[in-house]
Amino acid sequence: MEDAVTEPPPPSRFFQEDLDSFAPRSPPLPSPFLLLNPQNPNPNNPIIVIAISSPSLSLLRSVPDKTLIGTLFLPEKSLSISSAPVEIHSSGSETILVSVPCRVGPERSRAVAKALLGGLARGRVLVLDSIRAENYRGRLSADEDEAAVFKLETKEERKGGGLVGGVGYLGSGSMVDGFGAAVMAECEMRRGKGTMVVAWPEEGREVAKVLSGVLRGLGLAVDVGGGGSGSGGGFLKTKSDLYL
Repeated sequence: MEDAVTEPPPPSRFFQEDLDSFAPRSPPLPSPFLLLNPQNPNPNNPIIVIAISSPSLSLLRSVPDKTLIGTLFLPEKSLSISSAPVEIHSSGSETILVSVPCRVGPERSRAVAKALLGGLARGRVLVLDSIRAENYRGRLSADEDEAAVFKLETKEERKGGGLVGGVGYLGSGSMVDGFGAAVMAECEMRRGKGTMVVAWPEEGREVAKVLSGVLRGLGLAVDVGGGGSGSGGGFLKTKSDLYL
């Protein structure tokens, strides 16, 4: 007679996803939180520049005379050595610079965007990000030295005439996602003025030149050649079949 204790169990009749449903759920992550320096309050009614793409991060690092006024902490990034917290600087009396060097997961984008905009003074928001080739429903140039830049705006921003001039709108059918899109959605829900400038390709000196023109239009002194710390300042290009 077979021993039910020592015999190997029969194969499970459940799929792996069914077995996962019996496992205890992971505890929810703590909410991101913003700490501001009370000795350096953020300006009233500022222009909030949020840099996400590599070229825009390098350009913000090159802005002189910045003052650190706060940090946005992401609990899920606290154990990662390579992920720095989100730093917030003031530049003059009218501009806030937000550097987002770490990737924000899609499941956390809304919470991070809400914590960021909820803790800063209400102002006009400018998001600098990139667009992936698979999300663009149009024709991209095969010339890797030519940069393409597009923008999106909230309803309130369009009513006010627009913050960024000389940049065409992102065509119908194209899509942006990630943290930048979550920030724009939060601006729309708050009925705020928001603009998102996306560039293709994701990196490159030509992209940096175009974005530097946008930032100089806001009165910021940026250096395309400097780029701050890091190898290549974020301007180096990488070839990919997606961009051909």
